[in-house]
Amino acid sequence: MAAVGVAPLLPAVLPAAAQAAASSDRPAFSLVRSGTAVDVFVDAADDPAVVRAAGDLVADMERVSGVRPELRQTLPGRAARLVLVGTLGASPVIDRLVADRRLDVSGVKGRWEASVTQVVERPLPGVDRALVIAGSDRRGTIYGVYDTSERIGVSPWYWWADVPVVRRDTVTVPAGPLKRYEPSVRYRGIFINDEQNLTTWSHRTQEPDKNIGPETYKRVFELLLRLKANYLWPAMHPYSDFFNKHRENPELADRYGIVVGSSHPEALLRNGVHEWEPWAKEHPATDGTLPLYDYTVNPGVISDYWRARARQNAAYESSWTLGMRGLHDSALETKYATTIPEKVVVMNDIIADQRRILAEEVGQAAEPQIFIPYKEVLELYNAGVQVPDDVTLIWPDDNHGNMRQLPNEAERARAGGNGIYYHLSYWGRPRSYLWLDTTQLSKVWQELRRVYEHGVDRMWIFNVGDIKSIETGLSFSLDMAWDVDRWEADDVEDFLAEWAGRQFGHRHGREIAAIRTEYYRLAAERRPEFIDRAMFSVVHHGDEAGRRLAAYARLLDRARALGAKLPEAYRDAYYELVEYPVHGAYLMNLKYYWADRNALAVRQGRGAGTNRFADLAEAAHAGEAAITKRYNTEVAGGKWDGIVNPYPSQIPKAPGRPSVTRVPRQETSGLGVAAEGNETGADRPLSFSSYTRDRRFVDVFNTGFVALDWTAEASHPWVRLSAAGGSLTEQSRVWVEIDWARVPEGTLEATVAFTGAEQRVEVPLRVVNDGERARRRAHGFVEAHGYVSIDAAHFDQRVARGGTRWRTVRGLGRRTGAVEAVPSTAAPITGDFAARAAELRYRLRFAGTGTFRVTVFRLPSLDERGHRRVAVALDDQPVTVLSGQAVATGNRGDAWARNVEEGVEKLTAAVTVTAPGEHVLRLFMVDPAIAVDQIVIDTGGLAATYLAPPESYHRTFNPDPAVAPGVEAPDQ
Repeated sequence: MAAVGVAPLLPAVLPAAAQAAASSDRPAFSLVRSGTAVDVFVDAADDPAVVRAAGDLVADMERVSGVRPELRQTLPGRAARLVLVGTLGASPVIDRLVADRRLDVSGVKGRWEASVTQVVERPLPGVDRALVIAGSDRRGTIYGVYDTSERIGVSPWYWWADVPVVRRDTVTVPAGPLKRYEPSVRYRGIFINDEQNLTTWSHRTQEPDKNIGPETYKRVFELLLRLKANYLWPAMHPYSDFFNKHRENPELADRYGIVVGSSHPEALLRNGVHEWEPWAKEHPATDGTLPLYDYTVNPGVISDYWRARARQNAAYESSWTLGMRGLHDSALETKYATTIPEKVVVMNDIIADQRRILAEEVGQAAEPQIFIPYKEVLELYNAGVQVPDDVTLIWPDDNHGNMRQLPNEAERARAGGNGIYYHLSYWGRPRSYLWLDTTQLSKVWQELRRVYEHGVDRMWIFNVGDIKSIETGLSFSLDMAWDVDRWEADDVEDFLAEWAGRQFGHRHGREIAAIRTEYYRLAAERRPEFIDRAMFSVVHHGDEAGRRLAAYARLLDRARALGAKLPEAYRDAYYELVEYPVHGAYLMNLKYYWADRNALAVRQGRGAGTNRFADLAEAAHAGEAAITKRYNTEVAGGKWDGIVNPYPSQIPKAPGRPSVTRVPRQETSGLGVAAEGNETGADRPLSFSSYTRDRRFVDVFNTGFVALDWTAEASHPWVRLSAAGGSLTEQSRVWVEIDWARVPEGTLEATVAFTGAEQRVEVPLRVVNDGERARRRAHGFVEAHGYVSIDAAHFDQRVARGGTRWRTVRGLGRRTGAVEAVPSTAAPITGDFAARAAELRYRLRFAGTGTFRVTVFRLPSLDERGHRRVAVALDDQPVTVLSGQAVATGNRGDAWARNVEEGVEKLTAAVTVTAPGEHVLRLFMVDPAIAVDQIVIDTGGLAATYLAPPESYHRTFNPDPAVAPGVEAPDQ
């Protein structure tokens, strides 16, 4: 193949500022040409992490070209071309180029992790041309090296996701200069947590004598650096070896240039799960009993325990966690401090003791020091814990992607700055999500953008569970951590297209981005890990659950179709990154859908169909097991044995195998009918509107096992049926539609009669036809079927006021996008809304009058020192302020738990319509950074369902709202 297509790759790997500096009319630099690769020089005196990374560049050049260059630590006497890798102040060759003004390091020198990549003509005697990769510090140089690797076609995920490296005979890079300036966030990293699958895989495939050891961490460290991360909280659970058990681990981290810290329960790099009990046995009390991990009882023993690790790891670049929680991520235990004020005093003493230890054992190198007010520790912090000014405050989310609180003005001014601990994976209350990458990237963008606007730029740490399955979310999160301004509210799908294009080829990037966007949207309705019985209605809104499953089925078909087009070399990576997540989420939902249909069939008295639904539920579960087995035993030749398991034994499980009921065979038959909106029978008429032009279903089923003949007949010729009869052993779904060109105007009644097995059932229809002219002339969202349903992003007018506005965030929420009140740092508006508050206006058309309930679906952001409010009004009527949940309780079954499980909070108010016709619904900002997804007004008869009803007719936003069919069971 010809030279690398560098230009299309550049925007993906360089921040915006670097792109501006990347243009050059000079000829590109050939790394490989005519079977010869350019040697790579790095000074032996440079940092060992830089020397090691230069070795990876050599390996990457070989991966691309099949030709391995030489890694040199002495300069050649003669070379036409050479790659020079070095760190300012640590490489005499690089420093000489700077001194001679041959290398432009403006904006790089003296900065944190910055670098320049530039071709220099005749840089040294005997060298005609050199590609210089120079960093401001060791990691700056390393990132410059990996930038080059990515630009020649080696994905950061080449090993962890089996992304193939395209072989090329000629490999070139631009002449530059290409500058990578300081990152937006200083420390950027991951927490390997709830890592049972990773431990299983590591033990089986990497280190049979260990449970995550140095061979695994080598792979982790390399991945982090290729993703431009620099920081790690290592695995810490009982089934994993603790990081410092194998002394090669911290030594390796230093050799790679990775800063190692520890999570919120692991003070001063100590893993209490593994290390406290042996320490306690070695330091018994005078009476022989083992000391408790309670600072109010055994401060001396605990202090010595911390001191030993500080002394042991003093030579490494580390991050030191201050404060204290109980062993194994449990709450702080304080026998002699029972009240909050008493516990605050204890925590202050603990921090002072730890600071003393670090000063004595590590000295000035003991930075960064961090304090993580996680769960109950946040309560103590807010009650008065004194954290020294140079310590970084690490603000936690609620474990479900919603920041609990953010720094105030005084906290933003702290010398130590602020960071976040953010979950992309979680074990715990109210439900765990550890299986798939299911957090919407637009949600991640919204929250990370918000924290950055609040001055949180010192450290971002992401909980990624087992690493595998979080590839896309982790890439996006670290991309934002490097350049937070790179992606805006409308750009998240562009990131996906760009990222997928780098893995699978640019011509496929946009389609993969669309697949992932829809995958995230469906997960935003309900994570596949959160699925349970009777979540979605199988009788209302065209079979709400069935329509959702149909969307999944279309998505899976789309994913498979694209996968079939890819070359064989890409199939494993595509399965891991695209197809398995879509297929797994589909099957997890599908088995619960059929189980719900099975339960309904029992209530309806179905015969053979009941058992068919049971079979379908169990087949979906078996399908899920089969694709997981394929991932673990076939993909990449079995490389990932044990890495994927929806049901690991040591953690709260994802939904498992739903129970189903079978009925014994009886040699009978009988006609059963259940019309949409009814569990049984047809008491609730089928509703049709000329605006929405709906299609409604009627389930015709057999109450026995012997086939029966049935017929269906409409009372009027303008009623159309998808089937007029047949032979039925199990069930058949008949779709009913209206021929709007033939139906008279007005409100009409009709019936569809079903007969069979000497039975007759009439299904009533209610048809409202305002005519085609009225439909064309209608303004705004039109009431039909007893409700008005609005996607919040479909506003008719947006009014900015007082420096605040509503913006649309594409890909956020349950539909195509949500609206967010910005800037996130704005002051709340608590009165005079029409004159002071940013506003959205929605035109509505009501058929009648009355006082109606309006429900605002907001995304469940938090503010534990403030409020989460929004306001609504109809026309010029008084404004109603709606208050949402602002605090994460950490409980099960309460408002916070319901909000994070559902992904929305439903806030309700009442509006009064005094006259039929057109009106304006007004949405006002009260608190900033609140996001609204949907708005529903119940005008009478709205069925209670998990999702909002389909969006109402709007001639611009939704001119064809007819409900699409859902999943149907195959007939015998």
